[in-house]
Amino acid sequence: MKSYSIQELNEVINGVIYGNTSQNITATEQLDKATNTEISFIGNKKYEKYWQDSKACVAIVNEDISIEPGENRAFIKVKNADLAMSQILALFAPPTPVFHNDIHDRAVVDESAIIGDGVRIGAGCYIGPKVKLADNVTIYPNVTILDDCTIGKNTIIWSGAVIRERCHIGNDCIIHPNATIGADGFGFRPCSEKGLVKIPQIGNVIIGNGVEIGANSCVDRGKFSSTILGDGCKIDNLVQIGHNSKLGKFCIMAGNSGLAGSVTLGNGVIIGGSASIKDHTTIGDGAIVGAGSGVTGDVPAGKTMLGYPAVEARDALKQWAILKRLVSDSKK
Repeated sequence: MKSYSIQELNEVINGVIYGNTSQNITATEQLDKATNTEISFIGNKKYEKYWQDSKACVAIVNEDISIEPGENRAFIKVKNADLAMSQILALFAPPTPVFHNDIHDRAVVDESAIIGDGVRIGAGCYIGPKVKLADNVTIYPNVTILDDCTIGKNTIIWSGAVIRERCHIGNDCIIHPNATIGADGFGFRPCSEKGLVKIPQIGNVIIGNGVEIGANSCVDRGKFSSTILGDGCKIDNLVQIGHNSKLGKFCIMAGNSGLAGSVTLGNGVIIGGSASIKDHTTIGDGAIVGAGSGVTGDVPAGKTMLGYPAVEARDALKQWAILKRLVSDSKK
């Protein structure tokens, strides 16, 4: 079992210790479930009230904490408790699944594929013709990577993911289970003779460095040219990114949100859970789309949008207040 003193943990996060504890810390846990050998954190002042009843011996806290740790307990004060806790979680993280052989004998790897140093490929994987796997790529069991794909250094692809032909994934990415990269875009046109005619989707997907794509999410290939995700984008589970969409750097899309075709997101855009964005829409740098909102037109940089159809947040709040008042008055 891993065990650290409070001083050893503080060497990692470089905070300031307030109080003291003789306990060695053996695990991380949330406040209400922690035992007296576990460390927790208080990332917001509204959670200070739960510290007294918690059994945790140590908490990582922000510098503006207004309570005392108590007897044989301690705080480690830092500028950002959430970021510091991420470092502590990494210390206590259990080992990843074991590979007894770098390339499992039940993996199918085409003879024309180029495999870098330190690559690991699990059982049941298929690596197609002319695929290039850079150094230290990890591919867990039952992943499919089709022809002419490239996967960058240190990227991890979890079980069940499918990377279709001619797609390119950068360095240090994580593709979670059952994600699909490069499926056909949703392209059909009415035809009086044949009903709906499928439009060939002959483009691909290009994913930058440090991108994470959640379980069961889909990034469709372009009809022509590429669907592009910029460096550092973080995509939650069950997200749909339509064909020929382009995401700038460090965008966030929360679960169940979706982009229709040819949507453009600037850098640092945040899309809330279950939000939907109309096709051919542009959302500017740093804009935020609230959860459940529906964007039907372009959004300037830095704006926060709410509602369905989405309007500027302050206007949406005014509308909701007026509607609430009207409903209340109608009941009198």
